[in-house]
Amino acid sequence: MKVITFSVRTQQPLLATSFEGDPNSDVSYSYIPGSMVRGAVIRRYMKQHGLSELDLAKDDVKRLFFDGNSTCYLNAYLQSNEGKRTLPVPRSWFQGKNAELTDESPLRVDDFSLDRGDELENPKPVGEGFWTTERGSINYYTEKRRINIHNQRDRKKGRSTQGEGEIFRYEAIDSEQTFQAVILCRSETDAQVIRDLLEKSSDIWLGGSQSAGYGHTKITKITNIIDAHAWNEVNIPVDDDDRTDRDFLTVTLLSDLILRDDWGQYAIIPPSTKHEISVPLTRELQKILSGEIQPIRCFTSSTIVGGFNRKWGLPLPTVPALAAGSVFVFELENFSLTPEQIQAIEIKGIGERRTEGFGRVAINWLNQEKFQLKLPNKSSSISLPGLQTDISYTLAAQMAERLLHKKIEKALQTYLGYQSIKGEICNSQLSRLELVAKQAVTTGDCNLVLSLLNNLPPHGSSQFEKAKIGENNQSLKQQLENWLSHPNYWYWVSNKQELKVKVANVERSINDEFAISNKLAEKYTLRLIMALAKKATKEENR
Repeated sequence: MKVITFSVRTQQPLLATSFEGDPNSDVSYSYIPGSMVRGAVIRRYMKQHGLSELDLAKDDVKRLFFDGNSTCYLNAYLQSNEGKRTLPVPRSWFQGKNAELTDESPLRVDDFSLDRGDELENPKPVGEGFWTTERGSINYYTEKRRINIHNQRDRKKGRSTQGEGEIFRYEAIDSEQTFQAVILCRSETDAQVIRDLLEKSSDIWLGGSQSAGYGHTKITKITNIIDAHAWNEVNIPVDDDDRTDRDFLTVTLLSDLILRDDWGQYAIIPPSTKHEISVPLTRELQKILSGEIQPIRCFTSSTIVGGFNRKWGLPLPTVPALAAGSVFVFELENFSLTPEQIQAIEIKGIGERRTEGFGRVAINWLNQEKFQLKLPNKSSSISLPGLQTDISYTLAAQMAERLLHKKIEKALQTYLGYQSIKGEICNSQLSRLELVAKQAVTTGDCNLVLSLLNNLPPHGSSQFEKAKIGENNQSLKQQLENWLSHPNYWYWVSNKQELKVKVANVERSINDEFAISNKLAEKYTLRLIMALAKKATKEENR
């Protein structure tokens, strides 16, 4: 097989419609499907040969565009800052429930396909996105999106009418983003034909609603044709010892996978030791490997895939598929993998519609049980536009302030989840504390609560002294006094660097002039006390 790699940069929003959203909205995929890349190449082929439609009986047409064993148009995924093609995040990657990935703090990730440790508390999947390795770091990428609102118009009158006026929404891939596509060809002759078509013009139109300001992209780079033996989709050689010297087989889907069961029906049954029936994925792999494998565990999700046939002017039938990023682990029975077997599976792929980029897999790819996931360094060439008017600045400031409040609220809820008041303190004392804090929160006057604590009767003061809070079992009264005396220290925030926001050129943080003038530290400290007191009154055993 021969390989052509090229990059496309969106000049307008791009609408690669998926099946998400409600009936009055179109939500784009997070990537450019291989079927769209193929469609763009077909249009250039027809224009070059002066055709109004393709002759499907011709061998070269079938070989170039419809035979998965001859030509495959892989999905165009986001291109990294270093020019690499990113790949979907595996669904076996898990993070802590309250962990958050930011520019300042990386995200600790555990790969449960290799080892399901007990160190993560309430683990949850990392979620969808793309990743790649750059300079020893594992970087996480997500596409930027744009939401536009449209209304349907009467074609003759050119405006909406009572009968033609529905409002609908497009959520598209935003402009000024670079994606990298790959085309695999059986022969160098076919590869050269396709490369010549790509070089005809840098302008290429992809996706839907092209007459409404969507779909204009530019081809920014086309590589020379290389042999598949010198190229690897996951950038790890197939003869690497870590990929062959394993007692198990790990299969990671790099794109959606379409399979049929023994009765010819589309099936998304994940491999499992509980299934007595023949599972399509297990059957396909055993056929290629000529050996028995037993499923151990899997981390998977399903999706619905379809498409649009411009020849028919109709959508393609929708079928279920295993979603990209799914991970399956099998036990090898009495045989070992060879580099040739790995390469055969990864180059050819498995399942249906491989010519459109479906069925791409990686074998024994993932090899780190625990690691840090980071956001890529922002390009120094990117600068935010200045705010031209006072109204723009005010709006940006309001947005930044609301986002900051949202972050503080999340930090507050996280802290409350791990803290509780222990010891014998009656509910009447807690209710009184909550009431005084509630009165003080509107003005941010912490002295009101301090006055309450300093003027308690001996019996009440004793209860606050004996009650404990936190892992160190600190006196409740002492802890409250520390919070109220020094609210600007934000004692209860684990990572203060995360509590800052930037919108356009407007920054907001917990220690800036905005926070001080609005007494954010005092108000949120009082809210914390209110929430702790309310939580304690509802707990029967303290």
